[in-house]
Amino acid sequence: MLFSEKHEIEKEPDKLFLSRNPHIKFIAPAMVSMFILTIVPTVFLFIMSVTNYQLGWKFDRAKFVGIDNFIRLLSGRDPDFWHSVWISLLFMVVATSIEMVIGFLLAILLNSSEFKLKPLVIGLMIIPLAMTPSIAAQMWKLMFNSEYGILNYFLQVIFDTKVVWLSDTMAFWSILIVDIWQFTPFVTLILYAGLRSLPNEPYESAAIDGATQVQMFFKLTIPMLRKLINMALLMRSIDSLKLFDTAFVLTQGGPGNSTEFLSLHIFRLASAQNGLIGRASATALVLLAIITLFSKQLVRQQRKGEVE
Repeated sequence: MLFSEKHEIEKEPDKLFLSRNPHIKFIAPAMVSMFILTIVPTVFLFIMSVTNYQLGWKFDRAKFVGIDNFIRLLSGRDPDFWHSVWISLLFMVVATSIEMVIGFLLAILLNSSEFKLKPLVIGLMIIPLAMTPSIAAQMWKLMFNSEYGILNYFLQVIFDTKVVWLSDTMAFWSILIVDIWQFTPFVTLILYAGLRSLPNEPYESAAIDGATQVQMFFKLTIPMLRKLINMALLMRSIDSLKLFDTAFVLTQGGPGNSTEFLSLHIFRLASAQNGLIGRASATALVLLAIITLFSKQLVRQQRKGEVE
């Protein structure tokens, strides 16, 4: 009997594996898609990053250069690289911070009051999220126009002044305004849903013990929403760090390189004007590494909070 069972196991190992892991057949299509769309391009990107390949070359013309592309970036031989890193990180920190604060305040406001038009307000919040960033940027580009834009019209009427929104000093902040307008509702809706799901019992017990609203907010609300806050923070940080569409439509990285974020720097290196695919691939891997480090740090903070 034991011999026959052993023979059966050796004969049909695949069926035994599937019987012990029935979930595999359900997640296999997603795993294959992930492999094709993520792993394969990443491996190809790494291969390109250690060569001097340029756009239009045959692959046999490319030469292996090792880590020279990375040394060029980190040593400052590419003068625009560190500028792109700096403004990308600055944009991520400022945009994410403002969106989290305003989004949280709006979520609290929506949760603390009931009014007939609340469904309409929530519906209006979905409109910016439903727009693609390129379309939203086109709309804002018209409003930012220094001559006939609606923003300058109101500034002229009310304050008798005009602002050149897409100048070298204002372009960064103009892109920031668009990003905040479009993605603050995302944070608001996530945190509003979390606030609606919180139990009432802890608040009732805290009120009986004499806790103030401020104490309940910091001791109850924020700890119970920690997972959602971290999730919103993680998603908005990653999206802000790899911003491309909005900046490309509004400024194409200009004026000069004042808004050349890392994603736009990669695009400029790899575009037809330069065609430096090897250097662009190395820069893309640096961006991937930065995103991964931030993501791991945020996930680690979330797990640390769960343990505590």
